[in-house]
Amino acid sequence: MQEWIESGLLVVVAALSAGLLLVGRRANSGMIGKQKIMLWRILAATVLLLGLQSLGTGGFERMGAGGRWARLAFYLADYLLIGYDILRKAFKGIRNRQVFDENFLMAIATLGALALAVYENGEYLEVIAVMLFYQVGEWFQSYAVGRSRRNISDLMDIRPDYANVERGGRLERVDPEEVGIGSVIVVQPGEKVPIDGVIVEGNSTLNTAALTGESLPRDAKVGDEIISGCINMTGVLKVQTSREFGESTVSKILDLVENASSRKSRSEDFISRFARIYTPAVCYAALALALLPPLVQILAMGTTPSWGTWIYRALTFLVASCPCALVISIPLSFFAGIGGASKAGVLVKGSNYLEILSQTRIVVFDKTGTLTQGVFEVNGIHHSELSRDRLVELAALAESASSHPISRSLQKAYGRPVDRSRVSDIQEISGNGVIATVDGIKVAAGNDKLMTRLGITPVSCHSVGTIIHMAVNGKYAGHIVISDIIKPHSKDAVQALKAAGVRRTVMLTGDAQRVAKQVAEALGLDEVYSELLPAGKVEKVEELIRMKSGKEKLAFVGDGINDAPVLRRADIGIAMGGMGSDAAIEAADVVLMDDDPLQISKAIRISRKCLRIVYQNIVFSIAVKLACLVLVALGYASMWLAIFADVGVMILAILNAVRALRVRNL
Repeated sequence: MQEWIESGLLVVVAALSAGLLLVGRRANSGMIGKQKIMLWRILAATVLLLGLQSLGTGGFERMGAGGRWARLAFYLADYLLIGYDILRKAFKGIRNRQVFDENFLMAIATLGALALAVYENGEYLEVIAVMLFYQVGEWFQSYAVGRSRRNISDLMDIRPDYANVERGGRLERVDPEEVGIGSVIVVQPGEKVPIDGVIVEGNSTLNTAALTGESLPRDAKVGDEIISGCINMTGVLKVQTSREFGESTVSKILDLVENASSRKSRSEDFISRFARIYTPAVCYAALALALLPPLVQILAMGTTPSWGTWIYRALTFLVASCPCALVISIPLSFFAGIGGASKAGVLVKGSNYLEILSQTRIVVFDKTGTLTQGVFEVNGIHHSELSRDRLVELAALAESASSHPISRSLQKAYGRPVDRSRVSDIQEISGNGVIATVDGIKVAAGNDKLMTRLGITPVSCHSVGTIIHMAVNGKYAGHIVISDIIKPHSKDAVQALKAAGVRRTVMLTGDAQRVAKQVAEALGLDEVYSELLPAGKVEKVEELIRMKSGKEKLAFVGDGINDAPVLRRADIGIAMGGMGSDAAIEAADVVLMDDDPLQISKAIRISRKCLRIVYQNIVFSIAVKLACLVLVALGYASMWLAIFADVGVMILAILNAVRALRVRNL
């Protein structure tokens, strides 16, 4: 039976090494130096082990009395080749009074098994195999973590190396940090936009995939805001910077990703606490397993103690008990989850927020800029005796002297440069509107108060929005409806949240009740609260938090400066990162890079997938560990099963954890 086990173990060692060589060759370009060195150490130790096993004990016995020690020297060299770094780490841990870790367990178990093999002149195969398989597991763990980091690094490879500044008719490359606000930089096709700004010359197409996860490029023209991290695809652009490099979008995104791993979840804290208690506990249990049964044999039964049997079981117990799968795979699962979310354009500032996001059952929205575009546009013209274009032209010219958002909306709808020479006698009446002469025609544009003031009866409008009543030469000429436009995916976002298990969707806004109610009904929201000041939003969120039950979490989604307090107060704050204010992005725990509310449900699904993987690894690892420990203590499992319990479970848990990176179909 022992020969069958040893033969099977050799086959597994050879097959695993061949597979590792194949993986290593395919991943050669992605491996760092330490990983390559470790791979060659594993392969060299495997070849030496197979060679020594092929010689067998007979080959060394023919050497006479020194054969035993020559055999020990060769196996010891193989052991040190594959395990010297584990021994060094274990010694360093003992010296630093941090004894109980996986390196200590592996060192004490393999050194003990080596001592038994020397004493009995037995087989060294298990000793080398334990360390070899452990190092294989460590290599896979290192490669998996490195792959996750590279995926995030490749995804977030948006840090610009330089900015082009035109000096003396020539382009000079300078450090982006040296470019001040208001400077004009040149972005050529194929280059990354280094700093946020406004396009002052040129047209182009931008690739924003690294920022938003959106595969379709978008067009950019003079006057458009452009954020750092985008890739200029076609034309040459001149951009006037609006921020310093340290405050630009790309710097903030990189800072979020780099600092995300510093905020641990409750699951990670549990694993840390578990490892601190578990590791010394199993060490003392192994010591008891080595000493108590032989003492019972001596003192209670009066028989010869089986010291070798119980010490071997205790050493096997230590090998099987290593909590590597838990300690490695849980943080890796969260790291992969954060990387997967980043790939989808959702930046999560820490694994603790990823865990809270998975428990979200109430989502509260701000309205303007979150569910709506925050851009007022002409949305209708009613009861007009003039053509649509003529009425808009008269309104835009009459309002041309105003900087009010309503005036800008009218000028945008007009679509042509305003000729101010056509306008005279402008009279702005505060809170009412404007009266002006346009092309010799007296035009009045304003609310119903202005019409009443002029003795004109306005026609009421059923639409929700800002109503601009128009009068031409003292007669009513119709009205223009200006309203905020609902984002294309807002309704789908609300439905997707409900499909994802969110039981309440709420909207808080400072707008009038009529406007708020219409938007809420159009989107299918459960509740709406209107005419709220920023303090009122905080109070309402606090009230909703008090009303929620159990482990339910409340998320607030906003984009403006006035949303920062409520973003902080919610269990988890979600900010619009594309057009959102700096204060909102800073206060939030999650940032949506493309301002699409549909991403919220995707973020929740990503977080739940990540947490499912975490719980799977916890349950699987602990269950297999406990089962193997019981089998080892009872003598039903030898060192080879302990190897599977330690390394096999770790590899399976790592492979499961890497699944969190895949978010494409969520």
